[in-house]
Amino acid sequence: MKFIGVTGGVGAGKSEILKYLASRGDSRVMLADDIARDLTEPRGVCYSKLQELFAGDDVFREDGSMDRARAASVIFEQQEKRRAMNGIVHPAVKEYVLSQADMERERGEIDYLFLEAALLIEDHYDEICDELWYIYASEENRKERLMASRGYSSRKIERIMHSQMTEEEYRRHCSHEIDNNGTQEEAVAQVARLLADETVREKHTWTIQ
Repeated sequence: MKFIGVTGGVGAGKSEILKYLASRGDSRVMLADDIARDLTEPRGVCYSKLQELFAGDDVFREDGSMDRARAASVIFEQQEKRRAMNGIVHPAVKEYVLSQADMERERGEIDYLFLEAALLIEDHYDEICDELWYIYASEENRKERLMASRGYSSRKIERIMHSQMTEEEYRRHCSHEIDNNGTQEEAVAQVARLLADETVREKHTWTIQ
């Protein structure tokens, strides 16, 4: 099994590519945001620590679930709490990811395990993934997509993009790049060819051995 990390800037169109990967019978896709959300729910391993961190900040609803919009507002205004929350959630997510990768390797039922994470490189997932893929789209296309799909303002988009890595940084860390400036079909075709090439390389390696 090959463990592949998938990343790219906001608005690059990662979701559609991940849907294709998830539809393949030989692959499983994990989303770091979904994992973090589960781990911060009332029964999650991070919940009690977050209750302590946000005591008095009114970020929990009556049913115990976290008001994520309120929590985002708090950590935006209080950088110390942002760092503390990241220190709680990010290691727990990585531990879960590692456990799932070990489980899938032991099961031997899939050929590829994919992990999508906005901070894939910043959180050093290159140390645990076999390789990283970069989903690329130009800033202009990304802005248009975000305005159309999420209704973001130009100012908000610029602020988000400014906080993320540059194209050069993504390319420096990633083994492969998928150009997602065209149609969804074109991007999926690139991914399919890339996986076909991976399969050929694996078979060639086994033949040599």
